[in-house]
Amino acid sequence: MSTQTSSSKSIRAELLGAMRTGPYASGDRLPRESVLAERMNISRTQLRDILASLEREGFITRRHGVGTIINRHILEVDTRMDIEVEFLDMIRQNGFKPDVAFVRVADGVADQEIAKQLGILEGAPVIRISRLCTADGKPAIYCEDVIDKTLAKGNYTINDFRLPVFHFLQQYCGVSAYMDLANISPVVANDNLAEIFAIPVGTPLLNVKEVDFDIDGHPVFCSNEYFVNDFFAHSIMRKKL
Repeated sequence: MSTQTSSSKSIRAELLGAMRTGPYASGDRLPRESVLAERMNISRTQLRDILASLEREGFITRRHGVGTIINRHILEVDTRMDIEVEFLDMIRQNGFKPDVAFVRVADGVADQEIAKQLGILEGAPVIRISRLCTADGKPAIYCEDVIDKTLAKGNYTINDFRLPVFHFLQQYCGVSAYMDLANISPVVANDNLAEIFAIPVGTPLLNVKEVDFDIDGHPVFCSNEYFVNDFFAHSIMRKKL
């Protein structure tokens, strides 16, 4: 990740915080671009890029002659399914203390479904990573990620998988996830999931199956995620085109 990209993400997070609980928490509009850029000590070009990303995600609306409107009904949403948020941050944003209960890593081979998702041959080597995240010490999110093993370079250890998979992809595979395509469905816990979550068999869960792609549209990993309903109220923002 470039320094410019990292800086923009930090400033973006700072501006979101300022709208939620900081100096712009009580207003309905942001200051003019020239004023805001000066206050944040960034160029107007960088500010416009940040504002454009916030507008795409619905946090603000920019209208000529009116200014930059803060959409508080969007800012108040804790969990957005249409925005990629790392699991520990998602748990934290919902008011719980996040932690990782376990990470398990194993080599395997791609079955027919995985091969189709990753655009590789059936039987090709893959890395399978399973991770259980907790909220206030209780199981909240279980995730199974699969990566094409031929992408991974260097000497990595299981500790490199304790961070979100995006870090491993950047550091050891030289790729970054740009967007994902997800299927969302309700499921009930089978014997394996019931044991993982310490819940009765048949307990409702939210299942998200996704494939992540780089900026050129190539698949970089696929994921199978399960969420316990007690911790999250998932929302999706949709705009009229």
